[in-house]
Amino acid sequence: MNASHRPWRQRLAYHFQHGDVLWWVLLFLSAFAIVGLVLWIAWQLWVQSAPSRHAFGWNFIWPWVKPVWNPALDKFQAWPAIYGSLITAAIALVLAVPLALGIAIFLSELAPDWLRAPLNSMVEMLAAIPSVVYGLWGIYVFLPLVVVPLGKALEPLGHVPGIGIFFKGPTPASGFTRLGAALVLVIMILPTIAAVSRDVLQAIPRSQREAAMSLGATRWETIWKVLLPYGQSGILGAIILGFGRAIGETMAVTMVIGNSAGGGYSILKPGYTMASIIANEFAEAVSDMHTSALMEIGLVLFALTLLLNALARWLVVNRTIKRA
Repeated sequence: MNASHRPWRQRLAYHFQHGDVLWWVLLFLSAFAIVGLVLWIAWQLWVQSAPSRHAFGWNFIWPWVKPVWNPALDKFQAWPAIYGSLITAAIALVLAVPLALGIAIFLSELAPDWLRAPLNSMVEMLAAIPSVVYGLWGIYVFLPLVVVPLGKALEPLGHVPGIGIFFKGPTPASGFTRLGAALVLVIMILPTIAAVSRDVLQAIPRSQREAAMSLGATRWETIWKVLLPYGQSGILGAIILGFGRAIGETMAVTMVIGNSAGGGYSILKPGYTMASIIANEFAEAVSDMHTSALMEIGLVLFALTLLLNALARWLVVNRTIKRA
């Protein structure tokens, strides 16, 4: 008799005898440990940030409050760091996504066999380079050769109504700006989005391509109207993964962004991100309130990361249901 058709007492005895219950308990505890770890991190950040939350309230993160970051006077306002994280990650995403999708389409659909393998290896190698290496390369090569000339070219946009606030110059001669951090992030998240999107496209059944071409579709029409819509949920997940990497990146951004609480909204000025201000000041916090303010920034970053992951999961599930 099959185990699934036995009475429940016999099935329970069968599972105990063959170790199924023990295996299920171990798997449950492993999964619950992940949930417990996330909750524990959130609780510690909440508790450690209590002095800052009680002292500054919502003014700590609101953009319309005058920004101030003065450890000597225990006065803190985190909006410049929050803005720095959001603007650098957004610029990086806007520039990286088209390039990454182009790379993914070429590697999965167009590249000849002799070229596909080495290019795949190079993309994965770029994703494996430590961030501190990107930071050093950015300081000595990328900033002076690319960011400084590009920043000077963008300075005239500072006089355009509406968008001028984002391009107020002059660009520092060193190139340490939010723009520099954003462009370095483009290079860092590009291989991640490209590699995941490539795997998504390669996982699409061959029958989808053959069906489209049998109806007279060109190679481009097959890619644009069949493959990309079919894999949109996975590609969206890759984009959100890249955005999460960009908004939480620490070392490379800390090395090239300039680490200044001023600069207003201009991307041509030095700034901070949430990750970089924690990395710069946590070890040298001069007071308990200073430490608490940094912990509250960590709490904001933690909450923003969870929100992005939840949004990505909702979008993926929602698009998958609609496609079905």
